[in-house]
Amino acid sequence: MGNKRKRQVRGIKIQNINICMILISCILYVLLIVATVDASHRYKVMISAMGNYINCEEDAALVKEASDYLTEQVRLYTVTMDPVYVDRYFNEVYVEKRREIAMDQMSYYHTNAMAYEYFHTALENSDKLMEQEIYAMKLITIAQGYEMSDFPEDIREYTILEEDQFLSPDEMTEKARNLVFSSEYQKAKEDISGNVSYFLDNIIDNTMQEQQKSVVDLKRTMTGQQILISVLFVENILMFVLIILLVIKPLKIYIENIEDKEKLSVLGSYEFKYLALTYNNIYELNATNEAMLHYRAEHDPLTGIINRGAFDRLRQLLKGKQAPLALLIIDVDKFKQINDGFGHEMGDQVLKKVARLLEESFRSTDYIARIGGDEFAVIMTDVREDMKPLISDKIKQINDDLQHPGDDLAKTSLSVGIVFSSAGFPEDLYTKADKALYNVKENGRCGCVFYDEKE
Repeated sequence: MGNKRKRQVRGIKIQNINICMILISCILYVLLIVATVDASHRYKVMISAMGNYINCEEDAALVKEASDYLTEQVRLYTVTMDPVYVDRYFNEVYVEKRREIAMDQMSYYHTNAMAYEYFHTALENSDKLMEQEIYAMKLITIAQGYEMSDFPEDIREYTILEEDQFLSPDEMTEKARNLVFSSEYQKAKEDISGNVSYFLDNIIDNTMQEQQKSVVDLKRTMTGQQILISVLFVENILMFVLIILLVIKPLKIYIENIEDKEKLSVLGSYEFKYLALTYNNIYELNATNEAMLHYRAEHDPLTGIINRGAFDRLRQLLKGKQAPLALLIIDVDKFKQINDGFGHEMGDQVLKKVARLLEESFRSTDYIARIGGDEFAVIMTDVREDMKPLISDKIKQINDDLQHPGDDLAKTSLSVGIVFSSAGFPEDLYTKADKALYNVKENGRCGCVFYDEKE
């Protein structure tokens, strides 16, 4: 029966919805985490590009500063002839080494080939200019007659041109100054600055391209995040609506059904529908059992008509009514002789026949009851005293059937006491009917007598 009921249930299973929602949520959260990580990566790329540009700009400035510093020291030496400027010059070249540091950092930042070429050219030009500057310092050193061993190896080992060997000290000094102050020297310096500028321009362009690409990618990633968040929001709303429709609403209706002692409405999710069907089956079974118990409590098990308890409750119920009624108290004549002579089984069959004849003879709105062993009662509703002939005819017809049985049952008859009431079932109504019954028995049984107040 349980499996059959399961097959009859149609509906959405909360378990399946939960599984689907959990899977969708997990997928969306994973995608959201991936999008977040990607957005973080794009942001880091932008920051890295800007950081590379700043570092490249610093390195370019470092090269320019180093180159200008070397120019400054060599010029001061050619003007003042103070060897301290030579020491400073070579300290920059071999100790500080700002140009080499900048070059190494350039390769670390992975600048593009064209930018690196500009920067490399600037360094090469600076190196060439250094040779010119060292030559100028060599000429000054010779012109001043300084001890060559006191100067760096670069100056000591630098060979001067043959045509310059025969110059006078003043001429050497003049040539040395021309080498570092001439327009050609200044142009070489400008070429170095130009290459550095080209390098920076290229770096700027490259940085801008990387940033624009990163911005586009970041926007796309953020759009994806917004879509995922929107989908999660819609999923939560959908889940909330489903919970209301499939869980909360059915629960409220079920509570109302239970409070009203009704069967549960079959609605909501599969689980709630299954619960409702199961409850309704139990409800129907309990109702059937209750009805059966109620029926047994109110009906005589032998004849099937209402018993003495139900008759007494009916009397109490009709006390406060204002409608007219009639009460008939009925005895089966000589029933003890039937039991003793034919047996209790015959007696039971006679009682069943009496109950059946009473039910067939009176209306469905009348109440037929067995109030004792062979004693019956009939409460007729909405009757008046002018119906006495009709009632008498009914009793006569029943007695005819009982005295002339065609079913092999023992002959018998009924004695009936009848009383009318204009308003409900007063306390003395039963006593009056019983008095009328007594009169019937005193006058030979097998008939009916109507109670008369005058007697």
